[in-house]
Formats: sequence, C-alpha cells, structure tokens
Amino acid sequence: MTSRESCLQLDRGNSATKWRLVTRGRIAARGTYSPGNEESRARLLGCTPALQKVWVASVAGAEAEQELADMLVAQWGVQPWFARSTAQCGAVRNSYREPARMGVDRWLAMLAAWRRIEGGVCVVDAGSALTLDLLGDDGRHLGGYIIPGPVLMERALLLDTDRVRFAEDADYALTPGSSTAEAVRHGIALAQAGAVRLLMDRAAIAADRMLFCGGGGEALMQLLACGGEYLPDLVFEGLDILAADSVA
Repeated sequence: MTSRESCLQLDRGNSATKWRLVTRGRIAARGTYSPGNEESRARLLGCTPALQKVWVASVAGAEAEQELADMLVAQWGVQPWFARSTAQCGAVRNSYREPARMGVDRWLAMLAAWRRIEGGVCVVDAGSALTLDLLGDDGRHLGGYIIPGPVLMERALLLDTDRVRFAEDADYALTPGSSTAEAVRHGIALAQAGAVRLLMDRAAIAADRMLFCGGGGEALMQLLACGGEYLPDLVFEGLDILAADSVA
C-alpha cells in the first residue's frame, strides 16, 4: 500500500466487526460494525467518500463474508481481499497440516507478535473464544489452545443446570464468590486466568513474552496481574504483514 492510498481494514469476528481506515499510513477513523445495527453501518459506510483497498480478516462463514463483501462493493466499488491462513509468512511457520483451517485471526496475531518480539512469544486472544498460541524462537508455531470465552462458558452452564440461576450482576474476579452470581462469574474468571497461568508455567514463558489482544484481553491481563502487553490492534498489524506478502 502506497503512502497516498486509503485502505479500509476489517476484523470480522463471531459477533461484530472491528474496522479502521488507514490513510497515508495513519489511522484516520475506526469503529465497530454490527449487522442489523443501522447506526454502526452508517458510520462504517460514511467513514470516507473513496478508497483504494479493502482488506478483511474474517472468522465468519461464507454467507456472512459474501454479505459483507456485497455491502462494501456497493458502497465503494472495491472488491475486498480476504486474508487466509498460509503455511508460512516470513519466518513464521504454521503447524497445521491444512494451514487454511487455522482461524485467520490467530494467524495474523502471531505474525504481528513475531514482528514485535522476533523470538518465542505467547499470544492470548480473548474474545468469544480464548485462544492461546505459542511461537518458538525460530518462528515455528508450537501449537495452541481454543477455550470457550466467558459468555460461552456462562451460557453452557446455565443451559444445562436447573438451579444455577441469578438475576443480579457480578464482576469477574478471582476471589471466592459469596452468591450464585459471584460464584459463576468468579469461577469463569478463575478458569480463564488459570488456563493462561498454567500455560505460562508449563511452557516457561516470561511475562514480557505475553501479548494480549481481543475485546477481553486487557481485563484478563489485569486479572492475571503478571505483566505482559495489551495490543488491541494486533490482528490489524498482522493483516498489514500478510497483505504485504500476498497482495500485489
């Protein structure tokens, strides 16, 4: 992408789409688009009168991707480029036998993490799911974990239990709960933070090699209270890297 071009970058998750407009190498606008929310749609489509490139990282299904592409083409006449996980990008090597089956958000976050650390690193992406991915000192993906996020955990618990019900709200914390609401929320927090802490111990990962992203990443990092860095644009940074390697 040249310094004069405008590029709309979108991170299409399971529930919403984060976007940012990059113009002349700088972030000119950003926001969140939710299908069915007309205000968020108007803000996205009104972010610029013209642009040259549209790059998308999506974990949604083919139908949702097509709907998004149709909306963007109708507005700007630019066909989006959808990023896909690859076998290798630079020094980073995918561990999957079928690389395209890895969620592209995980792949992009790892590319960005490697660019920042250039060594062994753990990427913690806390969204609808909690994903943990390890890169070795040579850039090889050592594998990862996919764990239900807090909302999915709570939904599963309430779906299959008759007496675990509560109307009051409760924060996520690591102290033992003194009500059903607190016991559920604090238990979920313990499970999320405990998974990360266990991985740090088992893989002997230093706190300065822990990079957090995703909507719940900062809160999870604060729960752990063990250091690390929260980088909300890590997937977008990886999108830049993969596009430079893939898009003419």
